[in-house]
Amino acid sequence: MLPLSKLPENSRTASDGRSRRTAGVTFAARLAFYDIHHSYHNKETIRGISLTAEPSEVLCLLGPSGSGKTTLLRIAAGIELQSAGRVLLNDREIAGPSTILPPEQRGIGLMFQDFALFPHLTILENVRFGLTALPKKAAVEEAMAALARVGLDHAAEKYPHALSGGEQQRVALARALAPRPAVFLMDEPFSGLDSRLKDSVRSETLAILRETRATAVVVTHDAEEAMLMADRIALLRDGRLVQSGPSEELYRRPVSLFAAGFFSDMNIFDSVVLSGAVETPLGRTPVTGFSDGTRVKAAVRLSDVKPSGEGGRIPARILSRRFLGVVEVLRLAVPGLEEPVRARIRADQLPQGLRDISLDVNERDIMVFEKDA
Repeated sequence: MLPLSKLPENSRTASDGRSRRTAGVTFAARLAFYDIHHSYHNKETIRGISLTAEPSEVLCLLGPSGSGKTTLLRIAAGIELQSAGRVLLNDREIAGPSTILPPEQRGIGLMFQDFALFPHLTILENVRFGLTALPKKAAVEEAMAALARVGLDHAAEKYPHALSGGEQQRVALARALAPRPAVFLMDEPFSGLDSRLKDSVRSETLAILRETRATAVVVTHDAEEAMLMADRIALLRDGRLVQSGPSEELYRRPVSLFAAGFFSDMNIFDSVVLSGAVETPLGRTPVTGFSDGTRVKAAVRLSDVKPSGEGGRIPARILSRRFLGVVEVLRLAVPGLEEPVRARIRADQLPQGLRDISLDVNERDIMVFEKDA
């Protein structure tokens, strides 16, 4: 384990109103994957991924099920072995052709999706479980300090079944942070929580990660969650890295239709490049990098379709509208299209009962991708 230092023990209020102690600081590490390959039952699950999590960075691995997110996390933790490639921690090889360090020697903490708390152990004993290198008294003190950081020191003698899902999540977080790992791995840590609880627990977790300054790699399939948490997002698909960068870059400059569609619902149209432009039912946009005659997919986000009562360029008829609280989703018939166009607008932007409207789309909001990409 890397040497540790502490900040002054300040207090912070948790979502349940209890004060918690500020998390101690660890020296963050750089975690790097180089050309990682992995196969399972002769099926390639990771295909040459190279990726680096920088010190103190929160990196989110984002992608659909089966994209290789959890496998990459398990390779970093040492509970799965790659078939080729290297994993480095601060430029020191921890998994590769010449070295395979066991999990307990890597200085990496792992928090499982299902929390994996031991039901027969108290909360304190669960958190103390990974502190075997310390004398018993010191381990108890460190475990209590970790529980205080997540606002659960009062529950030290309880058992996991007596805690709510959110409290169990915080215990699992305390257990993973107690050894002060240089890199902290989290596998879909909020997927089992209801939506209201998820927001508060996620905010607390992010605050603790920032306080500890540990490098964190978080697996999620939720694009909004990744954008809320991450300094940088790595989007995976079928075991390959599709795109990585800050959330704004992935949202505004997606490299493919898959990347664009993962961050928002889209209206998608087939088209052909003619005279340096692409024509769609929602408007025309100039393009560069495509030769005339190239078959393309044009995409427009639902939020970029701007309906109005009158004055728009494109006539449309409302087929249905679904109220979702803050927003409404409209299905619209547009001349020349068999499939409805969808739009997401502010609730009550259009009067109830209105049927015939018009649409506008800014040409800059029409994204164009090569059809076969």
